[in-house]
Amino acid sequence: MCVAAPMKVIEIDGDNIRAELGGVTKDARLDVIDQRPELGDYVIIHAGFALHRIDPEEAKITLGLWKEMGVIDEVPE
Repeated sequence: MCVAAPMKVIEIDGDNIRAELGGVTKDARLDVIDQRPELGDYVIIHAGFALHRIDPEEAKITLGLWKEMGVIDEVPE
């Protein structure tokens, strides 16, 4: 089973982004995303692609649940 992570967009360069979660950064492509993100938006990243832009509150709820499960140490503000 694969898990896609909600990550915050910290850089955009054409069709490439860099996103961050808990101090870990990932580069991803925007080729398949449904709605192009802006800086500070949250996106679901899987296998090097941003798949979906999500509401910041939805991201925080998801990340809060991950924290409760011990998957991450803190939830970004």
